[in-house]
Amino acid sequence: MTSLDLLTVGRVGVDLYPEQQGPLKDVTSFAKFLGGTATNVAVGAARLGRRTAVLTKVGPDGFGAYVREALEGFGVDASYVGTSADLLTPVVFCEIDPPEDPPLLFYRLPVAPDLTLTEADVPWDVVADVPVLWVTGTGVSVEPARSTQLAMLERRGRPVAGSGRWTCLDLDWRAMFWPSPEEARAEYEQMLHLANVVVGNRAEVEVAVGTAEPREAARRLLEKGVQLALVKMGGEGVLVATPEGESVVPPHPVEVVCGLGAGDAFGGGLVHGLLAGWDPVRIAEHANAAGAVVASRLACADAMPTLAELDAMVSSRGGVTA
Repeated sequence: MTSLDLLTVGRVGVDLYPEQQGPLKDVTSFAKFLGGTATNVAVGAARLGRRTAVLTKVGPDGFGAYVREALEGFGVDASYVGTSADLLTPVVFCEIDPPEDPPLLFYRLPVAPDLTLTEADVPWDVVADVPVLWVTGTGVSVEPARSTQLAMLERRGRPVAGSGRWTCLDLDWRAMFWPSPEEARAEYEQMLHLANVVVGNRAEVEVAVGTAEPREAARRLLEKGVQLALVKMGGEGVLVATPEGESVVPPHPVEVVCGLGAGDAFGGGLVHGLLAGWDPVRIAEHANAAGAVVASRLACADAMPTLAELDAMVSSRGGVTA
């Protein structure tokens, strides 16, 4: 049996944040942070006391060494971070304008190392036993990562309700990684029948199931056998849906410094709540609070909140609507 609580699979990189306002052409210096969706979720859950690891790849460069050291510094097991000998560790530049949804500039060409995962890179015993496996839509955008991630999901099988195991699919729609939404939907369809928890915003669920209307999207997800669907609705909160019913968890208003990483913090909070055995609404309340905390700070991994911070935010503002 694995000693891990969570294994995330997918994107890793180095985030470079401008230290001056304005367009990138005018910026003169940047601050370096650990980044990447799967990576940030693992860091967020580790900050909440969970034992986490990331299955990914970096390049044989200084940034790759930085990724491993940064992960270990955050308490995340870097044992499954491989190296693609002929590729560079991805970097991402952002403009903090608008702060709610900063534009991103990805340097992941010709392909990112994390998309070169093969079955030989997979710790199959961990995939079979880990309580929470976290995968993303980006992870099936190209081969060989596409076949590798699908093989992991198929080998694991969809966890049954009450088993204490969850396979979480973060829809993670990034248009620049796909030829078209239609191709993405075809790949999402396979994963939706193997995951029991799905999370995404309106745009992401529209790609996955053909509608951006939260309740209809949740209904379609549940029809595919998903046990817990969470549709993030921005300023309107989060729709939480299970076969037993649905609720809307209200947002936590904050002054947004940088919206990057808020969704990943939501993921870390979601993982913690699942492992704690909380009911879906309580899970979403804490996950929502985690996203709000990170949105009020600069950076992603470095900004992840503690459980005490989440408890304080949730207790300061409660309430769930049907």
